[in-house]
Amino acid sequence: MPFPLLTATAALPAIGAIVTAAVPAAQRTAAKWLALFFSLGTLVLAGIVFVRFEPGGDRYQLTESHAWIADFGVRYELGVDGIGVALLALTALLIPFVILAGWHDADPLETKSSRWRPTQGFFALILMVEAMVILSFEATDVFLFYILFEAMLIPMYFLIGGFGDRAHAGTDENAAAQRSYAAVKFLLYNLAGGLIMLAAVIGLYVVAGSFSLSEIAEARANGSLEMASSTERWLFLGFFFAFAVKAPLWPLHTWLPNAMGEATTPVAVLITAVVDKVGTFAMLRFCLQLFPEASKWATPVILVLALISIIYGALLAVGQRDIKRLIAYASISHFGFIVLGIFAMTSQGQSGATLYMVNHGLSTAALMLVAGFLITRRGSRLIADYGGVQKVAPVLAGTFLVGGLATLSLPGLAPFVSEFLVLVGAFSAYPVVGVIATLGIVLAALYVLVLYQRTMTGPVGEKIGGMPDLRVRELAVALPLIAVLIFLGVFPKPLTEVVNPAVQHTMQDVQKKDPQPEVEAAK
Repeated sequence: MPFPLLTATAALPAIGAIVTAAVPAAQRTAAKWLALFFSLGTLVLAGIVFVRFEPGGDRYQLTESHAWIADFGVRYELGVDGIGVALLALTALLIPFVILAGWHDADPLETKSSRWRPTQGFFALILMVEAMVILSFEATDVFLFYILFEAMLIPMYFLIGGFGDRAHAGTDENAAAQRSYAAVKFLLYNLAGGLIMLAAVIGLYVVAGSFSLSEIAEARANGSLEMASSTERWLFLGFFFAFAVKAPLWPLHTWLPNAMGEATTPVAVLITAVVDKVGTFAMLRFCLQLFPEASKWATPVILVLALISIIYGALLAVGQRDIKRLIAYASISHFGFIVLGIFAMTSQGQSGATLYMVNHGLSTAALMLVAGFLITRRGSRLIADYGGVQKVAPVLAGTFLVGGLATLSLPGLAPFVSEFLVLVGAFSAYPVVGVIATLGIVLAALYVLVLYQRTMTGPVGEKIGGMPDLRVRELAVALPLIAVLIFLGVFPKPLTEVVNPAVQHTMQDVQKKDPQPEVEAAK
C-alpha cells in the first residue's frame, strides 16, 4: 500500500494535540515547543502534498479509500483537488504563526479563574482544530465531511469560551459573561446549520444510495442517478445553509464579531482565516458538484446576499470603535466577495474566490496578529485609546500598515489578484452586480486608512510613550506573513496553476462556460 500521505497530514497535529495535552502542568514551556514542533511537521507534510500534486492530473489525487461503516455505505475516503491543496497549505502555514503569536496567551493569571487557563489545553485545542480542518479539506465522503464539519466546533467552543481576550482580563467584571455568550452563540449558530445539513446528508443518501463524491459523480455521468428538481433544490438549501453560517454570509453572520472580539487574537485568526474557509470551500466542492441545477437556480438570491455582505460588512467596519470587531466586519465583507466569485459561475470568478480564500487568510492573519501585539501592549481594543504609535514603535506601525494595505487589496499584494479576478468574473456575467461590488473596495480603503490614521499617526497618546517595538518572536510572526503577501502579489502563478484545473472541473459540473465578449465586426 502507498504511504497514506493525506491521513498523515491530519494525523500528525492530532497526535501532537494528545502529546501536548499530556505534558505535566508545570512544564508549560515544553508544551509550547511541542505544539510548535508538531505544527511545523504538519507544514512539511503539507508542502510534500503541494509538491506531489499534479495540476494536469486526475481531479482528486493522493486518494485513500477504506470501509468505515459498511452497513450505511460510509467510507473513509480522502482526496485533494487544486482547491483543497491550496487551502490545506494555507492552514498548515498559518498554525505555526498562530502558536507563536499566542505563546503567552494561556499562561496562568494570578486570579481565581487561572485554573481555566491551562497552557497545555490551549495549544492542544489549536492542534486538534488544525487536524479536523485539514481532514475536512481532504474528505471526499459526504458523511465523513459532515462529522468533521461538526466536530471542529467542540475545540473551537472551548478556545473561545475558556481563553478570552486579555485586554479586559482582570479589569472587566463582565468579561467572563461576554466570553461565554460569544462561545455559546458561535456553537448554537453552527449547530443549527449542521443539524439542517444532517437532514440534507440523509436525504442525499436516500436519493443517491451513496455518500461518495466519486460514485455520485459517476452515477450522474452515466444517467443512473435521476434527481427531481424540487428534491435537488431542497437538498442544496440544506447544505448551503450550513455553509453560509460557517462562511459567514449575511444574515447568518452575527456570531462572528462576538466570537472574534472575545477570543484571544490567535484564536480570532483561527476562526476567520482557517475555520471559516471550510464553509466557502464546501460551497465549491459539495453545493456546485452535487447540486449543479439547484446552484444555478439559487444564484440570483445568493448574489444579492453576497452584495449585502460586501457593503454591510464594510459600512459597519467604518463605524467601529473596537479594533478587533472592525477586522471582524471587514472579514464579513471579504467573505461576500468570495461567495460572489463562486456563484458568478465564471472561471475567473471561481479562481479568484479560491485565491481570495488563501489571500484573505494571509492578510487577515497579518493584520489581526499585529493588532493583537498592539492591544497587548496598551491593554485596550478601543481605537480612541491610541495615537502616535509610529513615533515610538515604527516597526509595529509599518507591519500594521502593510497588513492593512493587503486587506484593502493594494496592487502588489496578494489580495489584489484575487479581488481583481472576482470582479472580472462578476462583471463578465452580471455587470450590475460587479459595479455594486466595487463599492466594497472604496469602503475598505476608508476603514483601513482611518484605522491607521487614528492609531498610528498624530500626537502620542496616553500610555503610548513607553510602548516597546516588536520583539524577535513577534517579528518571526509578522515578517514571514508579509513576505508571502508580497511574493504572491507579484507572482501568483504557484497558486493559479494549481487552482485553475480544479475550477474548470467545477465549471463542467454546473455546465457553464465563460461569457464571450461582444466584439463588433470591423467594417
